Amino acid sequence: MKCLVLLGLVALSECVVLLPLKKMKTLRETLREKNLLNNFLEEQAYRLSKNDSKITIHPLRNYLDTAYVGNITIGTPPQEFRVVFDTGSANLWVPSISCTSPACYTHNTFNPQNSSSFREAGSPITIFYGSGTIQGFLGSDTVRIGNLVSLKQSFGLSQEEYGFDGAPFDGVLGLAFPSISTKGAIPIFDNLWSQGAFSEPVFAFYLSKYKPEGSVVMFGGVDHRYYKGELNWIPVSQPRHWLISMNHISMNGNIVACSHGCQAFVDTGTSLIYSPTDLVTNIHKLMNARLENSEYAVSCDAVKTLPPVIFNINGIDYPLPPQAYITKDKNSCISIFQGGLENLSPDNWLLGDVFLRQYFSVFDRKNERIGLAPAV
Repeated sequence: MKCLVLLGLVALSECVVLLPLKKMKTLRETLREKNLLNNFLEEQAYRLSKNDSKITIHPLRNYLDTAYVGNITIGTPPQEFRVVFDTGSANLWVPSISCTSPACYTHNTFNPQNSSSFREAGSPITIFYGSGTIQGFLGSDTVRIGNLVSLKQSFGLSQEEYGFDGAPFDGVLGLAFPSISTKGAIPIFDNLWSQGAFSEPVFAFYLSKYKPEGSVVMFGGVDHRYYKGELNWIPVSQPRHWLISMNHISMNGNIVACSHGCQAFVDTGTSLIYSPTDLVTNIHKLMNARLENSEYAVSCDAVKTLPPVIFNINGIDYPLPPQAYITKDKNSCISIFQGGLENLSPDNWLLGDVFLRQYFSVFDRKNERIGLAPAV
């Protein structure tokens, strides 16, 4: 483990733990290749969870576009799981061996009887996601993330899963604020912090643009080799989600969205960029994009001439070039901008992995801020 420095955040003697992430083909990409995407979207329309004080609500989760996953282990001896390191939720959960849903038959499941350090909390949990639901119970055990060890870590064990049959991961490791975690569950990042795993509560993501391997999540500090220039710090709007304020969004020098300011979730758990549908429709008109099977397509030659979409955040421009916001599939070129957030709030955007591949991101829990810098 190599010791690295994050000036002003991490002392010289502290070590940064880097965990490799692998870019998976998203379910959206797989379904598109098989010409099944349109049917899937019609059958599983995007839905927001209901307000209920007895359940944990994460209305933005959309596993259809999850791309980056990493491995953790739970238990003694360790049982391995592939999880999404997700800044949009706060719970850790994996499938239980007692799960009876079809999705659990195609994923790794946790067997409490095979772990000498497992303790059952007994509390039931229900978590609603944008495209699915899990139900189960809370337990606690030893969880390892690379060289980090979280003792007596609370986590969910799903007994029923709906909508996760084709998900390229076993479970989710949430990295949002504890205020949105399940009652009685301590998020793993907070548990590690309280146990002295690192002196500064900082984690960061580098998502590789060019290859499936090479992406990392790092805990306790930052490896400066993964970004250029200086980090620009943006305050979090409210310590629940990693939500920040944006000034405006422009193309060709003209403001095309967020004209009076808006809010954006910085979300490692989804691949695309989401906003209210009418705003995305306006952007697609400016691209001369056409609707094809529930997605917007442009001429592949247009990628050479389309302007960047520029997100102005805290007074600084963050351009997204057309090579980033247009993805090629066979003979089509598809926009990564998606609608569907208007029911949550008319002013909210969601900046997923498409944005975070361009900009290295640092999440500073102590100071409630996000740092962004151009990724290498």
